[in-house]
Amino acid sequence: MVNIVFIGAGSVVFTRQLVADILRYPELSDARLVLHDIDADRLAVAEATASHVNERLGARAEIVAAPDRRDALDGADFVINMIQVGGIEATIADLEIPARHGLRQTIGDTTGIGGVFRALRTFPVLTALAEDMRAVCPDAWLLNYTNPMAMNVWWLSVVAPDIKAVGLCHSVFWTAHDLAELIGVPFEETRFRAAGVNHQAWLLEWTRDGQDLYPLLRERIEGDEELARRVRVEMFRRLGRYPTETSEHSSEYLSWFLRSDEQIERFRLKPLEYVDISRENVAEFEATRDALAAGRDLDLPEGASEYAPQIIHSLVTGTEREVHVNVPNRGLIDNLPADAVVEVPAAVGAGGLVPRPMGSLPAPLAAVNMPYISVGRLAVEAARTGDPILVRQAVLMDPNAQSTLTPEQIWQVCDELTEAHGDLLPEALRASAGAGVAAR
Repeated sequence: MVNIVFIGAGSVVFTRQLVADILRYPELSDARLVLHDIDADRLAVAEATASHVNERLGARAEIVAAPDRRDALDGADFVINMIQVGGIEATIADLEIPARHGLRQTIGDTTGIGGVFRALRTFPVLTALAEDMRAVCPDAWLLNYTNPMAMNVWWLSVVAPDIKAVGLCHSVFWTAHDLAELIGVPFEETRFRAAGVNHQAWLLEWTRDGQDLYPLLRERIEGDEELARRVRVEMFRRLGRYPTETSEHSSEYLSWFLRSDEQIERFRLKPLEYVDISRENVAEFEATRDALAAGRDLDLPEGASEYAPQIIHSLVTGTEREVHVNVPNRGLIDNLPADAVVEVPAAVGAGGLVPRPMGSLPAPLAAVNMPYISVGRLAVEAARTGDPILVRQAVLMDPNAQSTLTPEQIWQVCDELTEAHGDLLPEALRASAGAGVAAR
């Protein structure tokens, strides 16, 4: 019996998706699914959700709710991590406090100031999770969905290089899926590969029957004024390859879009969008809880778009697949730093999980990735050394922050976020950093 553990299972809509995808595989239908969350109410709803899916699909899974994390991990084969440290309150602080100083973000969970502070809240929990895994399931795979993806996997590579950890994101899949729909080509007939960094990877190969599909995309975009108002289309037109994250996300990774009201209007952006999304997620949880209590059926997702169930199935059965993963750059992308975490295709099956080397990115694409990598590198180093100045310097490297705030303002916003997050941050990083590094 395969033992799969969900850490942060109280994210019940995503848990429902993953459980359904897993149990639809006949070879996994008798899996042991262990659910863990620090919120007892959410854990109870997650357990009821998984049991409901198990029954609806006619599967034979064993469903276990485990309030204690180490007990949950005992004997795990696979650990799926989807925690959100600090919950909705911390997420809203990451967005609203910078906004009061004029810094606009849309989602704020991947890079930039929101991504840095989310990472700093998450790193201590990842360290403790790795310690627990080392004690009770050292050979398990850690499949991480928690953002900021690249920073979290980078941190794990520093503090727990012995743990088999990969980061998983559905952005590459859905980019290829939605572009196929845009140009009127069956997605199932396409082949795609992307490489770069998470949420800022690039669709390098995109074909149908060996024919490049990019000419069809250019033709579809040409003359369409509404498509020209998409951030991703603008990036594609200027850089030559299509980026793999939504326009909303992509806008906050660059200096080009959120810096002015005119650009926000032109590209139809909504600053602080994730505040509303977070509240909608709470409403979805409450609707799921109420539906289960009333004995109503939940909507079950169709199709297996998430990589974790596919990877588990391939590693258990030897079925060969190609997925996209986030892993340290050990000879995978030649013109990005070797210690950075990159997103690349990987073969998974009887031979394990093997990331594919992708050579060098086109020079402009690597150049766009480098500030993103610099933010992540400094955030990881800040946590490793306990240096609060490095936190501010990480934000200083962010193109969006640079486009809007002075260095003095960046220090001030970081001080306010440090105070707001308090004990969620590593102890050494809870102090103000003063004005900066002393002159030498």
